[in-house]
Amino acid sequence: MNLEGVEKTMLLTLFAKAKHSQQKNHKFYDSKAIEVISKVDYDFSSAEKDKLMQLGTIARTIVLDEIVGDYIKAHPECTIVNIASGMDTRFNRLDNGKINWYNVDLENSARYRLQYIEDSERVKTLAYSAMDPNWASEIKIRNDTLFIVEGLTMYLNQKDVEDIINIIDANFDKCSVFMEIMPPISVKNTKEESVEETDSKFKWGVEKGSEILKFNNNFNWIKDVNLFDGVNVFKPHYRIVTWLPFLRKRMDYIAVLEK
Repeated sequence: MNLEGVEKTMLLTLFAKAKHSQQKNHKFYDSKAIEVISKVDYDFSSAEKDKLMQLGTIARTIVLDEIVGDYIKAHPECTIVNIASGMDTRFNRLDNGKINWYNVDLENSARYRLQYIEDSERVKTLAYSAMDPNWASEIKIRNDTLFIVEGLTMYLNQKDVEDIINIIDANFDKCSVFMEIMPPISVKNTKEESVEETDSKFKWGVEKGSEILKFNNNFNWIKDVNLFDGVNVFKPHYRIVTWLPFLRKRMDYIAVLEK
């Protein structure tokens, strides 16, 4: 397969989305994920047992599909840049026939992706590290640009996260950023069996998205969207506890930034 470490996690999340899509009570349906998983030669036994990873992936997908979908409705001809895209299939779920979409990922991951998910007239995959400023010059269409940074920052160090934000700032005058962040307490204590088997480690997080402004104040922090909002859609009975502050502080969230 030639995937190493964190690269393998893109298959775990794709598996979770495919499995959820085939359940009777699915909250989103991802036919492309089902198609790709049926073709991939990979042992998903750990992913099958890892309920925490599955729940997190489903919750994140529900939340991001909603806020990205809202962005597309408000900006129907927008450009979306998916940083560290992995095997993400959100374009297939949310495409309105007008948006332009760029996937940015490491060369090895990008090459693997293209074996199963081909580019199209409005979708282009770029083989760059998220911290390589050269990817920015490849974004040729820049209509109401939205950057999605999903499932990445927790594997980086702060300097890497700073680099990503600064690259966006240096190359785009007006844009929005939806960045997934893991709170520090969860960086230290969260154990996802299928992720650990890939030799991937959680490294970085901040308690609030507004803390990102400490290393680049050209952005405005709009809000943080807790992934428990997605859990509540998928598992409504969890509402009994998901409002508790000490639990919400442990859950990943999407920091919404604007420039």
